[in-house]
Amino acid sequence: MPNRTVFFVSDGTGITAETFGNAILAQFEANLHRVRLPFTDSIDKAHQAVRQINHASSVDNNRPIVFTTLANEDVLNVISDGCQGMLMDMFSTFVHPLEKELNLKSNHRIGRFSDSSQSEEYQSRIAAINFSLEHDDGQSNRDLESSDVILIGVSRSGKTPTSLYLAMQYGLKASNYPLIPEDFERQHLPPALKAQHKKLFGLTIKPERLSEIRHERRPNSQYASLENCQLEVREAEAMMRRSGIRWLSTTTKSIEEISTTILQELHPERLTY
Repeated sequence: MPNRTVFFVSDGTGITAETFGNAILAQFEANLHRVRLPFTDSIDKAHQAVRQINHASSVDNNRPIVFTTLANEDVLNVISDGCQGMLMDMFSTFVHPLEKELNLKSNHRIGRFSDSSQSEEYQSRIAAINFSLEHDDGQSNRDLESSDVILIGVSRSGKTPTSLYLAMQYGLKASNYPLIPEDFERQHLPPALKAQHKKLFGLTIKPERLSEIRHERRPNSQYASLENCQLEVREAEAMMRRSGIRWLSTTTKSIEEISTTILQELHPERLTY
């Protein structure tokens, strides 16, 4: 398929435009060049964006696709009147029809993170990220009972990125705790976790994939050997079965899929959007 350029234009961070646009574009096997144009919050910046979009149209010999979340109508008008692209405006497509349906006027807020200093949700999200960093890899048992979710599993099974995603995306205080050879020798979970059983969720991974990941960190080590990975995964899964802990394999799953499964299984009370 011929080259196409896709622009994500926003007067904020552009995260909403990118998330929405990429979710749609994932349905198509297309050769696409993505360009981010965040903080397009003035008439002058809008004209600059138009020039960039139109230049791409000329170079590609194809109409660019432009996803926008522009709250400022004057800025949006410059884009819509001047650009030679296919405009996908989220406000006109979704917000305006919802205004009519709900009989309410939207606040046309610029992005999810606007007025962050005034937002309790934002501050809650920051607190959750800090908590997850402090309780990463079993670093601290202090205030462990405040965790919304506690992930367990062998080293490099995906606990840290999943914990941070849950904190950043949903404002959850997500701790993670590694299962180590000493735990396998004792044949039971670390004592600090026993009182938090309802919050526990296990992550596992195929030994072959685990060995590959560990070799990137510690090449040719016992830690990364396939035999050791097979042993650790086998023991960790057996321990989770004995303890009645829900778990899944991260081998072929994205962080988003892992996190969604965790939310469905644990139903944490506090979620921030």
